[in-house]
Amino acid sequence: MFSPDRLPPRQIHEVPGLHDRALDNLRFIRETMERASSFTAVPGWGGVGMGVTALAASLVAARTSGASWLGVWLVAAFVAVGIGAFALDRKARRNSVALFSGPGRKFALSLLPPLLAGALLTPPLYQAGLLSVLPPLWLLCYGTAVVTGGAFSVPIVPVMGASLMLLGTVALFCPPAWGNWFMAAGFGGLQIVFGVLIARRHGG
Repeated sequence: MFSPDRLPPRQIHEVPGLHDRALDNLRFIRETMERASSFTAVPGWGGVGMGVTALAASLVAARTSGASWLGVWLVAAFVAVGIGAFALDRKARRNSVALFSGPGRKFALSLLPPLLAGALLTPPLYQAGLLSVLPPLWLLCYGTAVVTGGAFSVPIVPVMGASLMLLGTVALFCPPAWGNWFMAAGFGGLQIVFGVLIARRHGG
């Protein structure tokens, strides 16, 4: 049977050293895999820009109703998507992060389905005269998208998504007239707050 007592003196001293080096190697591998599995190019300042767009849209939309209200928010959504895409690409290039492979692909594939569901539900709800359902629906769908996509990103991203979902849930049980301001609070306020936090903690 093997026994450390039977090793020559030189080998006895080498065994603990090998064990420590093996632990260091395993720790390095684990940390490398954790970094590789996280999509770190979520843009903080881009999120701030998206939030400012939403706040401006809420002020304009507050003076409208019906199709005009919907049109204001749809335009704001397209502008926000453009800002987000530009900021995402810029941060990914700066940090040498691949957008369409590894964590980037997982992030996108998890983010898009809830957004697509919200987009597909919007026309029939509008045609049915259920505009008041759109603010909580959009907040819930966007929040779900951020939570699912954020599972492959830095920890603060799914926290942001959960906050949006909570706000959308509250909006479901509040007077419909408050919907526009819930949109301002979620797509504007929360987006700006978390955008600043992401920018400061995760490099822009």
